[in-house]
Amino acid sequence: MGALFAGTLAISRFSVAIEVELVTSLVVTACLVISSRYLISRAWGARSAFILISIAQLTVVGLFGAPLTYIAASASLPLQDANLAYLDNLLGLDWPAYYNFFVARPWLLQYAVFFYAMILSPTLTVPIVLGLTGNYMRLQRFVLACTLTVCVTALVSALVPAIGTYQQYGLPADTQDFKAMGYLIQLERLPLARDGSLRILQISQISGIVTFPSFHAAAAILALWGFWAVWWLRPAALILNGGMLIATPLIGGHYFVDVFAGVALAALSIYATEWRALGKFSVRGDDVSSGRAYPVPAKSEVV
Repeated sequence: MGALFAGTLAISRFSVAIEVELVTSLVVTACLVISSRYLISRAWGARSAFILISIAQLTVVGLFGAPLTYIAASASLPLQDANLAYLDNLLGLDWPAYYNFFVARPWLLQYAVFFYAMILSPTLTVPIVLGLTGNYMRLQRFVLACTLTVCVTALVSALVPAIGTYQQYGLPADTQDFKAMGYLIQLERLPLARDGSLRILQISQISGIVTFPSFHAAAAILALWGFWAVWWLRPAALILNGGMLIATPLIGGHYFVDVFAGVALAALSIYATEWRALGKFSVRGDDVSSGRAYPVPAKSEVV
């Protein structure tokens, strides 16, 4: 991802602002990596090592992923809102009716905002849970699947740009009862990235500006799959990530086909992590199906 980000910066007119937040994130990430390398060489430190290195990797994925969506948007290909809305209609899915259902029930809106914000939790919670329970194989695959999903999402968003549902259907995204923050951020920044007005990337102030495919939907599936390795967490994972899927069209201004595409992309990324060519670890059938990891290697076996 670093190479991809550096390459796209080199061929575009974007630059990255050096901020305290960016430097702090890089320093903290480096400390996590160094600590994990020390702990993995100790028989008692494997669980902590896997947690720290995974958090470090996912942090870097986030640092590169959001800016990549801005660079992708600068391709400024024709907007596809009308086509995405048409696909929803072909499937018999009525987005305005979905919107009106929530607006008519204001008590539901607070839950939608809450579940939509759950995208922030997997970066910490999945590594901690899988690391503490010894599901190292599942954790490695989770990080790799997240990385693949972010890269493909950025690429596809360049080819299928869209503003979102609220503009397409002429419905208010900022009301007395709620704000569709995911959509409003995109509405403000996507045009600036497309017309060249925004070319300085401030990592601390940017978030993804993707409509198709929905990364929120993909993140929900990835997190659900990660937590599924721990049986007693499955009910909570279903509730939280199912809620995120339901809230994504409303708060993110996504078409239903965006959600379907995000789900499919996450599933393909998870499947791709089984390919040996994508990782240095071998995958055994029983480990893949159960989420169990290999036994912790002895100190002499650690490379």
